[in-house]
Amino acid sequence: MPLNDFQQELHESSRWDFTDLRALYVNCTLKPSPAISNTQGLIDLSVEIMEANGVSVEQFRAVDYVLAPGVYPDMTEFGADNDAWPMLYERVAAADILVVGTPIWLGEKSSVCTRVIERLYGNSSLLNEHGQYAYYGKVGGCLVTGNEDGIKHCSMNILYSLQHLGYVIPPQADAGWIGEAGPGPSYLDPGSGGPENDFTNRNTTFMTWNLLHLARMITDAGGIPAHGNQRSEWDAGCRFDFPNPEHR
Repeated sequence: MPLNDFQQELHESSRWDFTDLRALYVNCTLKPSPAISNTQGLIDLSVEIMEANGVSVEQFRAVDYVLAPGVYPDMTEFGADNDAWPMLYERVAAADILVVGTPIWLGEKSSVCTRVIERLYGNSSLLNEHGQYAYYGKVGGCLVTGNEDGIKHCSMNILYSLQHLGYVIPPQADAGWIGEAGPGPSYLDPGSGGPENDFTNRNTTFMTWNLLHLARMITDAGGIPAHGNQRSEWDAGCRFDFPNPEHR
């Protein structure tokens, strides 16, 4: 999806270098590839902004892979016949920015999105090189599409989940499009007005740039300061601002 004049001007006037950043978009559509995904249409706009600014972008549709149900890093260790999540998690771990895209069904994020959040949760207890939880120092956002109410409800759920797992959420970290309620046109349908909607384009632009800025700030700062939040130190007996327990 090409940038509009305003988005192109933002790119050309930017004084920031984002070329060392990596972003991952996870499309939680229910439609396996190569079926047309309206959620993908909105993702493409954000991706275009990222790539125009030199960010290395990866993406995948979660429904294209076998994601066993569960909240452990590899569910084959708990009886699942197959589990693609350990391979996909390598892409999650490599990304500075994670954007979760989902359609709305019955007012909620998709079942595929719920599965992705659960699997992200399964890795959240892993530690980074500073002894913090694995997602510390990464930023997250979300994109939502549909033809029923629920953008803010879905965003609230997704963004809360991401921050609870350790992601940092910037201002205006969500965007979405919903058409006429009921069996109306979807985002990419001819005449829907979705790709031309100024409100959606504005929010998607703001979300993308806020993700870029916050990722730049955190990366330049060397991550979230590692004091008072290190699981490795707590397990070793350090209680930071609490009295340390007596070691026996």
